[in-house]
Amino acid sequence: MARRRRTGYLVLAVVLGHFFLISVQIGAQPRAGVLERVTFGVFAEMQRALTSTRSAVADLWSRYVALQDLHVRNRALAEEVANLELRLQEERALAQQARGLRQLLDMRQAVNLRTLGARVIATAAAPYVRTLNIDRGASDGVYSEAAVIASKGIVGRVVGSPAPRAARVQLLIDRHAAAGARVERTRVSGIVAGGDDGETLRMEYVSNNQNVREGDRIVSSGMDGIYPEGFSIGTVTDVSPGPDLLNIRIAPAVDFSRLEEVLVIVSDEPAFASGARSE
Repeated sequence: MARRRRTGYLVLAVVLGHFFLISVQIGAQPRAGVLERVTFGVFAEMQRALTSTRSAVADLWSRYVALQDLHVRNRALAEEVANLELRLQEERALAQQARGLRQLLDMRQAVNLRTLGARVIATAAAPYVRTLNIDRGASDGVYSEAAVIASKGIVGRVVGSPAPRAARVQLLIDRHAAAGARVERTRVSGIVAGGDDGETLRMEYVSNNQNVREGDRIVSSGMDGIYPEGFSIGTVTDVSPGPDLLNIRIAPAVDFSRLEEVLVIVSDEPAFASGARSE
């Protein structure tokens, strides 16, 4: 009887234990669910942030690589443009040189003189001294006092003793240079000399009663024995009376800053063929 009672108690205890464990598990499930959801949410946000960061870094890198490629392409295009501009300048320079040579050739054919083409190889512009050097000299027939001209008019004269393959030319705008001249319109004569600024000319020994006005063209008279008659010297830009003589300022016909090719007159024949004049 006592054994049977103990067995019943044991069975009852086991049953009660099972009920207790089941109730504990049922009560714990909601809490475990909340914790699991919170933990999953945190890890999910971390994964989201990591994924976003990785995407941003990848996008930034792609942009950087693209920017570097664009930079390289821009540099290549800039170099190509620079080369094209350089070629364009070279073509323009060649065209300009060809035009200058064409003008000199035309002038050489119009002038009834023996001339020698020469290239300007150096220039000097010290105060009141304006000279240039050419690549023709004594071995080419160049001599001291030989007149030098360009397609637009008178340049100057050879000074000193020429070297075998080079000579120095005193420009007409040099302060100490001079040439016999006259007003083409009225035939009034005078002397043209270099101005004080080394860029313009002045006409001297013209009396106040002579007819000279702005815009008059001044040409060489041939009276100095150096420059042939009728070559262009410049244009009058200002006329004003002085005590006895006119003050006449002249803009040179030649742009001395751009001289590249000139003609040296190496003949004593008549200055011009009939009707030919330098423009």
